[in-house]
Amino acid sequence: QVRLVESGGGLVQAGDSLRLSCAASGRTFSDDCMGWFRQAPGKEREFVAAISRSGINTHYLDSVKGRFTISRDNSQNLVFLQMNSLTPEDTAVYYCAASTWFSFRRDEYDSWGQGTQVTVSS
Repeated sequence: QVRLVESGGGLVQAGDSLRLSCAASGRTFSDDCMGWFRQAPGKEREFVAAISRSGINTHYLDSVKGRFTISRDNSQNLVFLQMNSLTPEDTAVYYCAASTWFSFRRDEYDSWGQGTQVTVSS
């Protein structure tokens, strides 16, 4: 497994932006596809975005397309989630995850971070 540590969450107003970061260690970073998931209170954890090993391919939850951008820096073992035009519906704990597969399926990710809280006020 790989150790993942998220950062960058916080309290913002609707329409604001945030950039989440996730630092990976313990496994060759470029061997893993990376994903971001989120979990709102009382709801299941849901897929948000994924990025392939090279960073060429990305995939998004429909409701964040055009607002969120996932990227990675393989030289620094980092993955990012740039979130723009945030709405209260984006409020959740955001998790970084690693997988052998380029996937939107939660069960295909074998390593998870501890999560970072994002709260968007109206």
